[in-house]
Amino acid sequence: MKTNSSAKKRFTITGSGKIKRKHAFKSHILTKKATKRKRNLTYFGTVHKADESNVKHMLAMK
Repeated sequence: MKTNSSAKKRFTITGSGKIKRKHAFKSHILTKKATKRKRNLTYFGTVHKADESNVKHMLAMK
């Protein structure tokens, strides 16, 4: 089973098995966004539990 190429560029697995992801809305049109909002979008988030199984299938994990 192949790994989904777009998924391997977007997600990483932590040591405890959680899936890290980056936040959206940080690429352009940043002048109207508050500094606090842009700073909080910089940090990594985790994939929601409801979506974890789909992401693991795309990463060819069982």
